[in-house]
Amino acid sequence: MAGPARATRPAKRRLLAAAATVLGTVLLTGCSSETTEQWKRLGLPEAASDRTEAVRSLWIGAWIAALIIGVAVWALILYVVVRYRKRNDEAPKQVRYNLPLEVLYTLAPFAIIGVLFFYTVEHGNQITRMSGTPQHTVNVVGQQWQWTFNYKEQVNGQEGVWETGTLDKPAELWLPVNESVHFDLTSPDVIHSFWVPSFYFKLDVIPGRTNKFEVTPTKTGTFAGKCAELCGLYHSRMIFSVKVVTRAEYDQHLKELADRGQTGAAVGGKDATTIPGHGEQEGGK
Repeated sequence: MAGPARATRPAKRRLLAAAATVLGTVLLTGCSSETTEQWKRLGLPEAASDRTEAVRSLWIGAWIAALIIGVAVWALILYVVVRYRKRNDEAPKQVRYNLPLEVLYTLAPFAIIGVLFFYTVEHGNQITRMSGTPQHTVNVVGQQWQWTFNYKEQVNGQEGVWETGTLDKPAELWLPVNESVHFDLTSPDVIHSFWVPSFYFKLDVIPGRTNKFEVTPTKTGTFAGKCAELCGLYHSRMIFSVKVVTRAEYDQHLKELADRGQTGAAVGGKDATTIPGHGEQEGGK
């Protein structure tokens, strides 16, 4: 009976291999083109700014380093398991120390940390650099629980226009494509975090402090934005959208804001504890 049983094992293996191949093919072909592209980016969203290449390079490089280290560690584990497996009841030779091994596993982590630190600082400097001569300036006010955007532009003879959102109607941030934008981030109440995933950039919005960054949108379209810091009751509703458009569309939008009377600057201070659009105090009934 052992002979026929052994003979069926190769057939079972071939059947399992064929089934795995078919299943893998079905799963891969079932992915949309967007999902396939995201797999290539290792989960990163669609890129839409000039800072994305530095972040993408650091992200992919970190995964490659982790893969190399993981393979090396597992290879060493498997080598030790096979090479020093128990062969008899004799106790293995006991040693007090192994100097080369101790030097290796002491210095290797420092070398890995040093390389990762170097590239993190190098890419971080690229991501946070500012030109000093941006083409546009936007003051972003993060408040409980929506966003206000102050465009520092001359529109219809007025200095600056603004727009804000509510819980029912999130704010829209309009930006011109391929033109540099300087952002000033302020908050009248608690810490928020300004995040546009497709820009590969996130920065905290801190009361009493103005954080700054600069970015150039490189692709037209509408992109999601959100608060990435737990900031209170309606944190999950503190979302906004970014519309990257042509310069003509951008200028037209600012003119429409001016025509509505939304000129000057809105800082969000006096209503900081009010739920926008609801007229209720936080924690009120």
